[in-house]
Amino acid sequence: MRRDVFRAIATGVALGALVAPGTVITRVAAAQAVQGGAPATPPPATPATRTGAARYAITDADVHFMSGMIPHHAQAVVIAGWAASHGARKDVAILAERIVVGQRDEIALMQTWLSDHGKPVPDATATHMKMKMVMDGKEMEHDMLMPGMLTEAELAQLDKSRGPEFDRLFLTFMIKHHQGAIGMVDELFKAPGAAQDETVFRFASDVYADQSTEIDRMQKMLDAVHVPTGRGGIHEL
Repeated sequence: MRRDVFRAIATGVALGALVAPGTVITRVAAAQAVQGGAPATPPPATPATRTGAARYAITDADVHFMSGMIPHHAQAVVIAGWAASHGARKDVAILAERIVVGQRDEIALMQTWLSDHGKPVPDATATHMKMKMVMDGKEMEHDMLMPGMLTEAELAQLDKSRGPEFDRLFLTFMIKHHQGAIGMVDELFKAPGAAQDETVFRFASDVYADQSTEIDRMQKMLDAVHVPTGRGGIHEL
């Protein structure tokens, strides 16, 4: 059910190009448009209808999402970058290249947004999120993997693989990686007052729509992977 709602959110962003200038498509209106219904009460204001300081109001959830998605994307860029050197088949290599280009651009967008709001900006190559915690009265910092990210052992396993085995592991791990990103969007929209900033709202909606589509595509690609068994035959996964 939640996936259907977020698909409606993303559809609402796309619908914005089809309505008259000045018309606002809200998350509620988008869902109702997809479902064919009409709002019983006027929908709440969206970022596009706000003016002045209120338009740019952000929450801790917004900052956490944008900060956490940078290392999430950065790890995807790293592992997708291995496709060319690890013998990925053509369609997997093309998908990996698209991930590298698209997610590098999105990292730059998130860094700009954080900088514009005076927040710490993770490095574009950071593959862990820095989290602060207090222990025995002292503030300490530790690294944290965001949902769906690969562990060091999984990264090593993928890096050692070649050919069809790389394809299998890459698609398996990237599906999990994308599911983690979708979970992060889910948590963002559940947070009170979050995603009212227009940039955060549109970016999060795009992440949900794009990565949901890529998961479906990768699952079909995974179904077509054939891995040698080592006994003169192949093992179809």
